Amino acid sequence: MSRIGKKPVELPQGVTATLDNNKIIIKGPKGEDFHTFDTNKVDVRIEQNHILVEPKIKDLKEARAYWGLTRNLINNMVKGVLQGFEKKLVVEGVGYRANLQGNKLVLTIGYSKPIELQIPNDLSVQVKDNTITISGKSKYLVGQFTAVVRSKRLPDAYKGKGIRYAGEQLKLKVGKSGV
Repeated sequence: MSRIGKKPVELPQGVTATLDNNKIIIKGPKGEDFHTFDTNKVDVRIEQNHILVEPKIKDLKEARAYWGLTRNLINNMVKGVLQGFEKKLVVEGVGYRANLQGNKLVLTIGYSKPIELQIPNDLSVQVKDNTITISGKSKYLVGQFTAVVRSKRLPDAYKGKGIRYAGEQLKLKVGKSGV
């Protein structure tokens, strides 16, 4: 049995949820988000200020896994429309820079040409002192765009230059000894 799926999702004050067939819509101060779920595997109900998720067939392994996943996705939507999600990246290296030009993030990270990344509509990106802050209401979109930006120049194993998560600890290799 899913331990996560058994927990009801609480709706804080200022957040509302509506159910439309197999689609749940969550509205809050930061906007609205929705999720479409499989009605053959789980049943979603709204009772007072709680959202309950239950599997249709408790013995089916796939339904139990989908049960916990659906509950966590709904919980992340509630958190996202209430307070949002944020990730920070640090651009480190001599001559490495990050700038915003309109709706594009421009990275100068050691290639012959700068890399331009289109910022998705639901996200906001800020750059200050080579620290990129990506925030939005969708945990998935924030994490996905952060991973795309980081993949453009992964941290070097010897000098540590590149794009890394804020607070990420790198174990640097020693290099040649020259003896």
